[in-house]
Amino acid sequence: MLLPRAHTKAPQAASRDAAGTEDDLIGLPLALATDEDYVVRVVAGSVTCSGSLIDEDRVLTAHHCLSQRGKSGNMLELDVGPESVRVELGGDPFAWGEVGVRAVIAPTCGYAGGEGDIAILVLERRLIGVATRKAMLDEAPLLGSPITPIGFGRCFFGGSGGRTVRSGGPIENLWRRDFRVEASICPGDSGGPAVDIGSGNIVGVISEAVMDADPKTRAEAEFTRIDAWRPLFTQAQAVVDGMSQAELPPVECH
Repeated sequence: MLLPRAHTKAPQAASRDAAGTEDDLIGLPLALATDEDYVVRVVAGSVTCSGSLIDEDRVLTAHHCLSQRGKSGNMLELDVGPESVRVELGGDPFAWGEVGVRAVIAPTCGYAGGEGDIAILVLERRLIGVATRKAMLDEAPLLGSPITPIGFGRCFFGGSGGRTVRSGGPIENLWRRDFRVEASICPGDSGGPAVDIGSGNIVGVISEAVMDADPKTRAEAEFTRIDAWRPLFTQAQAVVDGMSQAELPPVECH
């Protein structure tokens, strides 16, 4: 059954210039950071997903990971408050650091997966010295291009819950706002990056997949194309630059 799952910068020493403040500094053991730490764990209440640092203060993830849940666990068409979301750093099951979120930028669809299953988290502070990865906004993914999914998911019959590079493959179907790849996906991988093997850039977000309890199982997996949602990235930049999120128009799903 199809189920929703919920250019690298090398680490450098944290420092302050004349315009900096203590809040600009990560204040965490940067000696532990690696080039792969752009893939992060996203925790929204009781929901744990994956995401990727696309800038020092922005994380790309899946929209359904941020949906409020009803009493029976069903996804509501409402986003959780940013104060209930945190981003955990490091590739092991136990994070070496975390940062809060001050804004959730998402379209008016995708609360339960499907079209619009993409969101950007604007962080409370910049993570100076932690690796980021470029989001490929100016080019569409190509049919047949090999991609690799990465996430913090865990399947019942294997996996530690730490960051895992999944088995991917070529893009088999390409649509206006998403694409399909036969890949191995586990619960908790949602929101993780689909990395184009040729360029190393992020071209999609893990949205939903056919899964069983075995992490080696390869099956149909759906990914949200990030180039189809450029307005979200523009709005996230506006919030970073000081604009109130209340002043921004909704990003519609037409």
